[in-house]
Amino acid sequence: MLSRLLPLHLPFKTHHKLSFTFATTALAHSSHTHFTQPQQQVPSFSHVLQTLHSFHNHPSLALSFFSHLQQRGFPHDTSTYAALIRILSFWGLDKRLDSIFIHLISLSKQQPHPSLQIHHLFDNLFQEGVHGSNNNHYLLRAFDVFVKTCVSLNMFDEAIDFLFQTRRRGIVPNVLVCNFLFNRLVEHGKVDKCLAIYEQLKRFGLCPNHYTYAIVIKALCRKGDLEQPLCVFKEMERVGITPHSYCYAAYVEGFCNNHRSDLGYKVLQAFRKENAPIEVYAYTAVIRGFCNEMKLDEARRVFDDMERQGLVPDVYVYSVLIHGYCKSHNLLRALALHDDMISRGMKTNCVIVGFILHCLVEMGMTLEVVDQFKELKESGMFLDGVVYNIVFDALCKLGRVDDAMEMVEEMKGIHMVLDVKHYTTLIGGYCLQGKLIDAFSVFKEMKQKGLKPDIVTYNVLAAGLSRNGHANEANKLLDWMENQGMKPNTTTHKMIIEGLCSGGKVLEAEVYFNSLEDKNIEIYSAMINGYCEADLVKKSYKLFLELSNHGDIVKKDSCLKLLSKLCMAGDIYKVIVLLERMLLWNVEPSKIMYSKVLADLCHAGNVEDARSLFDFFVHRGFTPDVVTYTIMINSYCEMSCLKEAYDLFQDMQMRGIEPDVITYTIMINNFCRMNCLKEAHDLFQDMKRRGIKPDVITYTVLLDGNLKANLGQRFSPSREKRKIAPSDASAVLRDMEQMEISLDVVSYTVLIDGHMKTDNYQDAISLFDEMIERGLEPDTVTYTALVSGFCKGGHMEKAVTLLNEMYSKGMTPSFHIIAALQRGWNLEREELCRIADWLPGCHCNSLTFVAVLNHGPSGFSWLMKSVDDIQNKSSFGALLFV
Repeated sequence: MLSRLLPLHLPFKTHHKLSFTFATTALAHSSHTHFTQPQQQVPSFSHVLQTLHSFHNHPSLALSFFSHLQQRGFPHDTSTYAALIRILSFWGLDKRLDSIFIHLISLSKQQPHPSLQIHHLFDNLFQEGVHGSNNNHYLLRAFDVFVKTCVSLNMFDEAIDFLFQTRRRGIVPNVLVCNFLFNRLVEHGKVDKCLAIYEQLKRFGLCPNHYTYAIVIKALCRKGDLEQPLCVFKEMERVGITPHSYCYAAYVEGFCNNHRSDLGYKVLQAFRKENAPIEVYAYTAVIRGFCNEMKLDEARRVFDDMERQGLVPDVYVYSVLIHGYCKSHNLLRALALHDDMISRGMKTNCVIVGFILHCLVEMGMTLEVVDQFKELKESGMFLDGVVYNIVFDALCKLGRVDDAMEMVEEMKGIHMVLDVKHYTTLIGGYCLQGKLIDAFSVFKEMKQKGLKPDIVTYNVLAAGLSRNGHANEANKLLDWMENQGMKPNTTTHKMIIEGLCSGGKVLEAEVYFNSLEDKNIEIYSAMINGYCEADLVKKSYKLFLELSNHGDIVKKDSCLKLLSKLCMAGDIYKVIVLLERMLLWNVEPSKIMYSKVLADLCHAGNVEDARSLFDFFVHRGFTPDVVTYTIMINSYCEMSCLKEAYDLFQDMQMRGIEPDVITYTIMINNFCRMNCLKEAHDLFQDMKRRGIKPDVITYTVLLDGNLKANLGQRFSPSREKRKIAPSDASAVLRDMEQMEISLDVVSYTVLIDGHMKTDNYQDAISLFDEMIERGLEPDTVTYTALVSGFCKGGHMEKAVTLLNEMYSKGMTPSFHIIAALQRGWNLEREELCRIADWLPGCHCNSLTFVAVLNHGPSGFSWLMKSVDDIQNKSSFGALLFV
């Protein structure tokens, strides 16, 4: 309440020593509007009341007169306040009334002797106003404003008592004021009180409107009662009130807020079939619900359904869905949706921009955050303190804390106020760099600005000290916190333990851990994380077992970290034990966790263990998703276990899990590698029939398979007996063109390599030139294909030319190029002198070159280094013949 009282600077102050300047009743007819004529006597209350009455048609003069007397110390009582309130009520000046009531409430709360009792004031108004004249019903406005003032100050009990008092005096409460009260009670979590008061006021004669019923529906849903709102709809039908769209939206939102967005959407669809007035907000509630449950595909389907119903999504709908994609780190979809919003003529805002920038930070794309911020600032968009703090965080992660400090000065220059979060981010940045003195300097500045550090600030400092090995200083900081009335919490202990371990101070972390009397799951999890961070996996696993043997289980993220470490160590037995303990305590590992464990095992080459674990998951009732299946299929393909891979591919489809483009591409690539072109093309056609669009990688795999198969048929002695490939490279290229998929560097390289191996040098060079014209930069693999082909065909001059081009672009030729060159020289040593003639100023020294090549990669490294030591050698070829 005080936060609302202080900024008003109302002139209502009581002074004990009075020096009066007042106006007479003649001022009512004067052209002057100020009170500057000094008088020597104190006006009487009757005189003041008479003057106020004369100002009835001039509310501004009445308020100025009243305020002037107040400033001079006149002791206004209930009668003068009542007179002013009547005038302001008559003219409908609600904001002025609100200011006066705020001031009166502050006077009534003065201790130990309030200077004015509000109930006396309203007794006056009731006696002289409502019952005094039928023309004074405008005073009801004053009663309504007083209730709203109390509610806005969160004085709910006072507002409710006043409503009951007015009802006892025969005044039926205003439904709009009651709606304001009910809604604020619900928003402040006082749902039961709201429903109880609603029922009482209904008995007192309150006639609810559709907004009242919407609030009641919202209140019931906040309680988790999703059936009773149906009775509310029936009551509305009984009393003849047509539900407004808000009523339907409140019920739909209730399901979503109770994590039943699927039911909420079904209810919405049912309402829509009954031709209920469903508007955008109801769809927004469902989309937000699905996003909160991280069911983004469902959220997108609702978004599309809304558009099919003819409703135009607004910026708030876009904001909700973009936020959902950003939380799941699906940046591409978030940006695509943002572009769609802009294309429809809607302007983005700092909230949406903040979602996207924060997503970039979490994905490690901190440099992009800084670049995007600069572009946004130059565009003139308003960027709030939240966006600035995100950029601070990005700069700190980049180690550019000084740049962040420059932005602080920029914020001050445009009168943006820094808050505790901004300073805490800067402190964290300096701690990450190990600049603890700078961190404490910012901490000191924050306190000098009058900002009180919160628990997050202290936690960041404690973590910084711990991570940099200052265990004693961290303990001193904890003592300082407690002296400042800030008690360390679980997060504080957690950050100190993990910080000490990451800083290599495991013994100090153990001492600190053991010194804590009340250890909860979070603290045990921190110690397990710390051991994992220090690669002390055995200690981490032992602590996990000790805790689980006592009937507790650590946090999911700690289990995932320990699982990952055990998988890297290849200890499948402990992995199984860990998972079984988790399931025993009903801590169901997520699909992401399962996939992560399988991926770690496969990455470590333990495919058999991964399959055992996969079967274990299925046996426990876990249905693998497309990611899990794809991980296993890829591992089998890498081991050339085509049968096992294909069995899994069929198994996932039998379970109703649709393979995606990655799964299909892996299988097609494996068939191509095994020269099973028919099966590869069958899968390719199958994925297109299922509506899965092949990407450039899929086409590149097919191109490579066809080219190699055709090459094998060309040189096979039993060529006429071999199966003819069901499609060739040209057919694949035509299909790419129809699908509007462009070749990339890899696919160009595959085609170039195929042409070089079949001696189609001109076609290979044409493709090489074409990719450059399209703005694609050939990589080392592309040059290797060309150089190897030319060397194999004995075109050493062209090979050397390409080698020079590579060198000019700063590329280091691979060992494959070295081997190709060596084979080329060995085949045609007599050509060396002729090649020397192509490079003016050079003298043949082929023996040196061959000797270098015979040393393999180390010899070639020496050769490249020698380029800098030889003067006037503008080409790589020049070095070979000096």
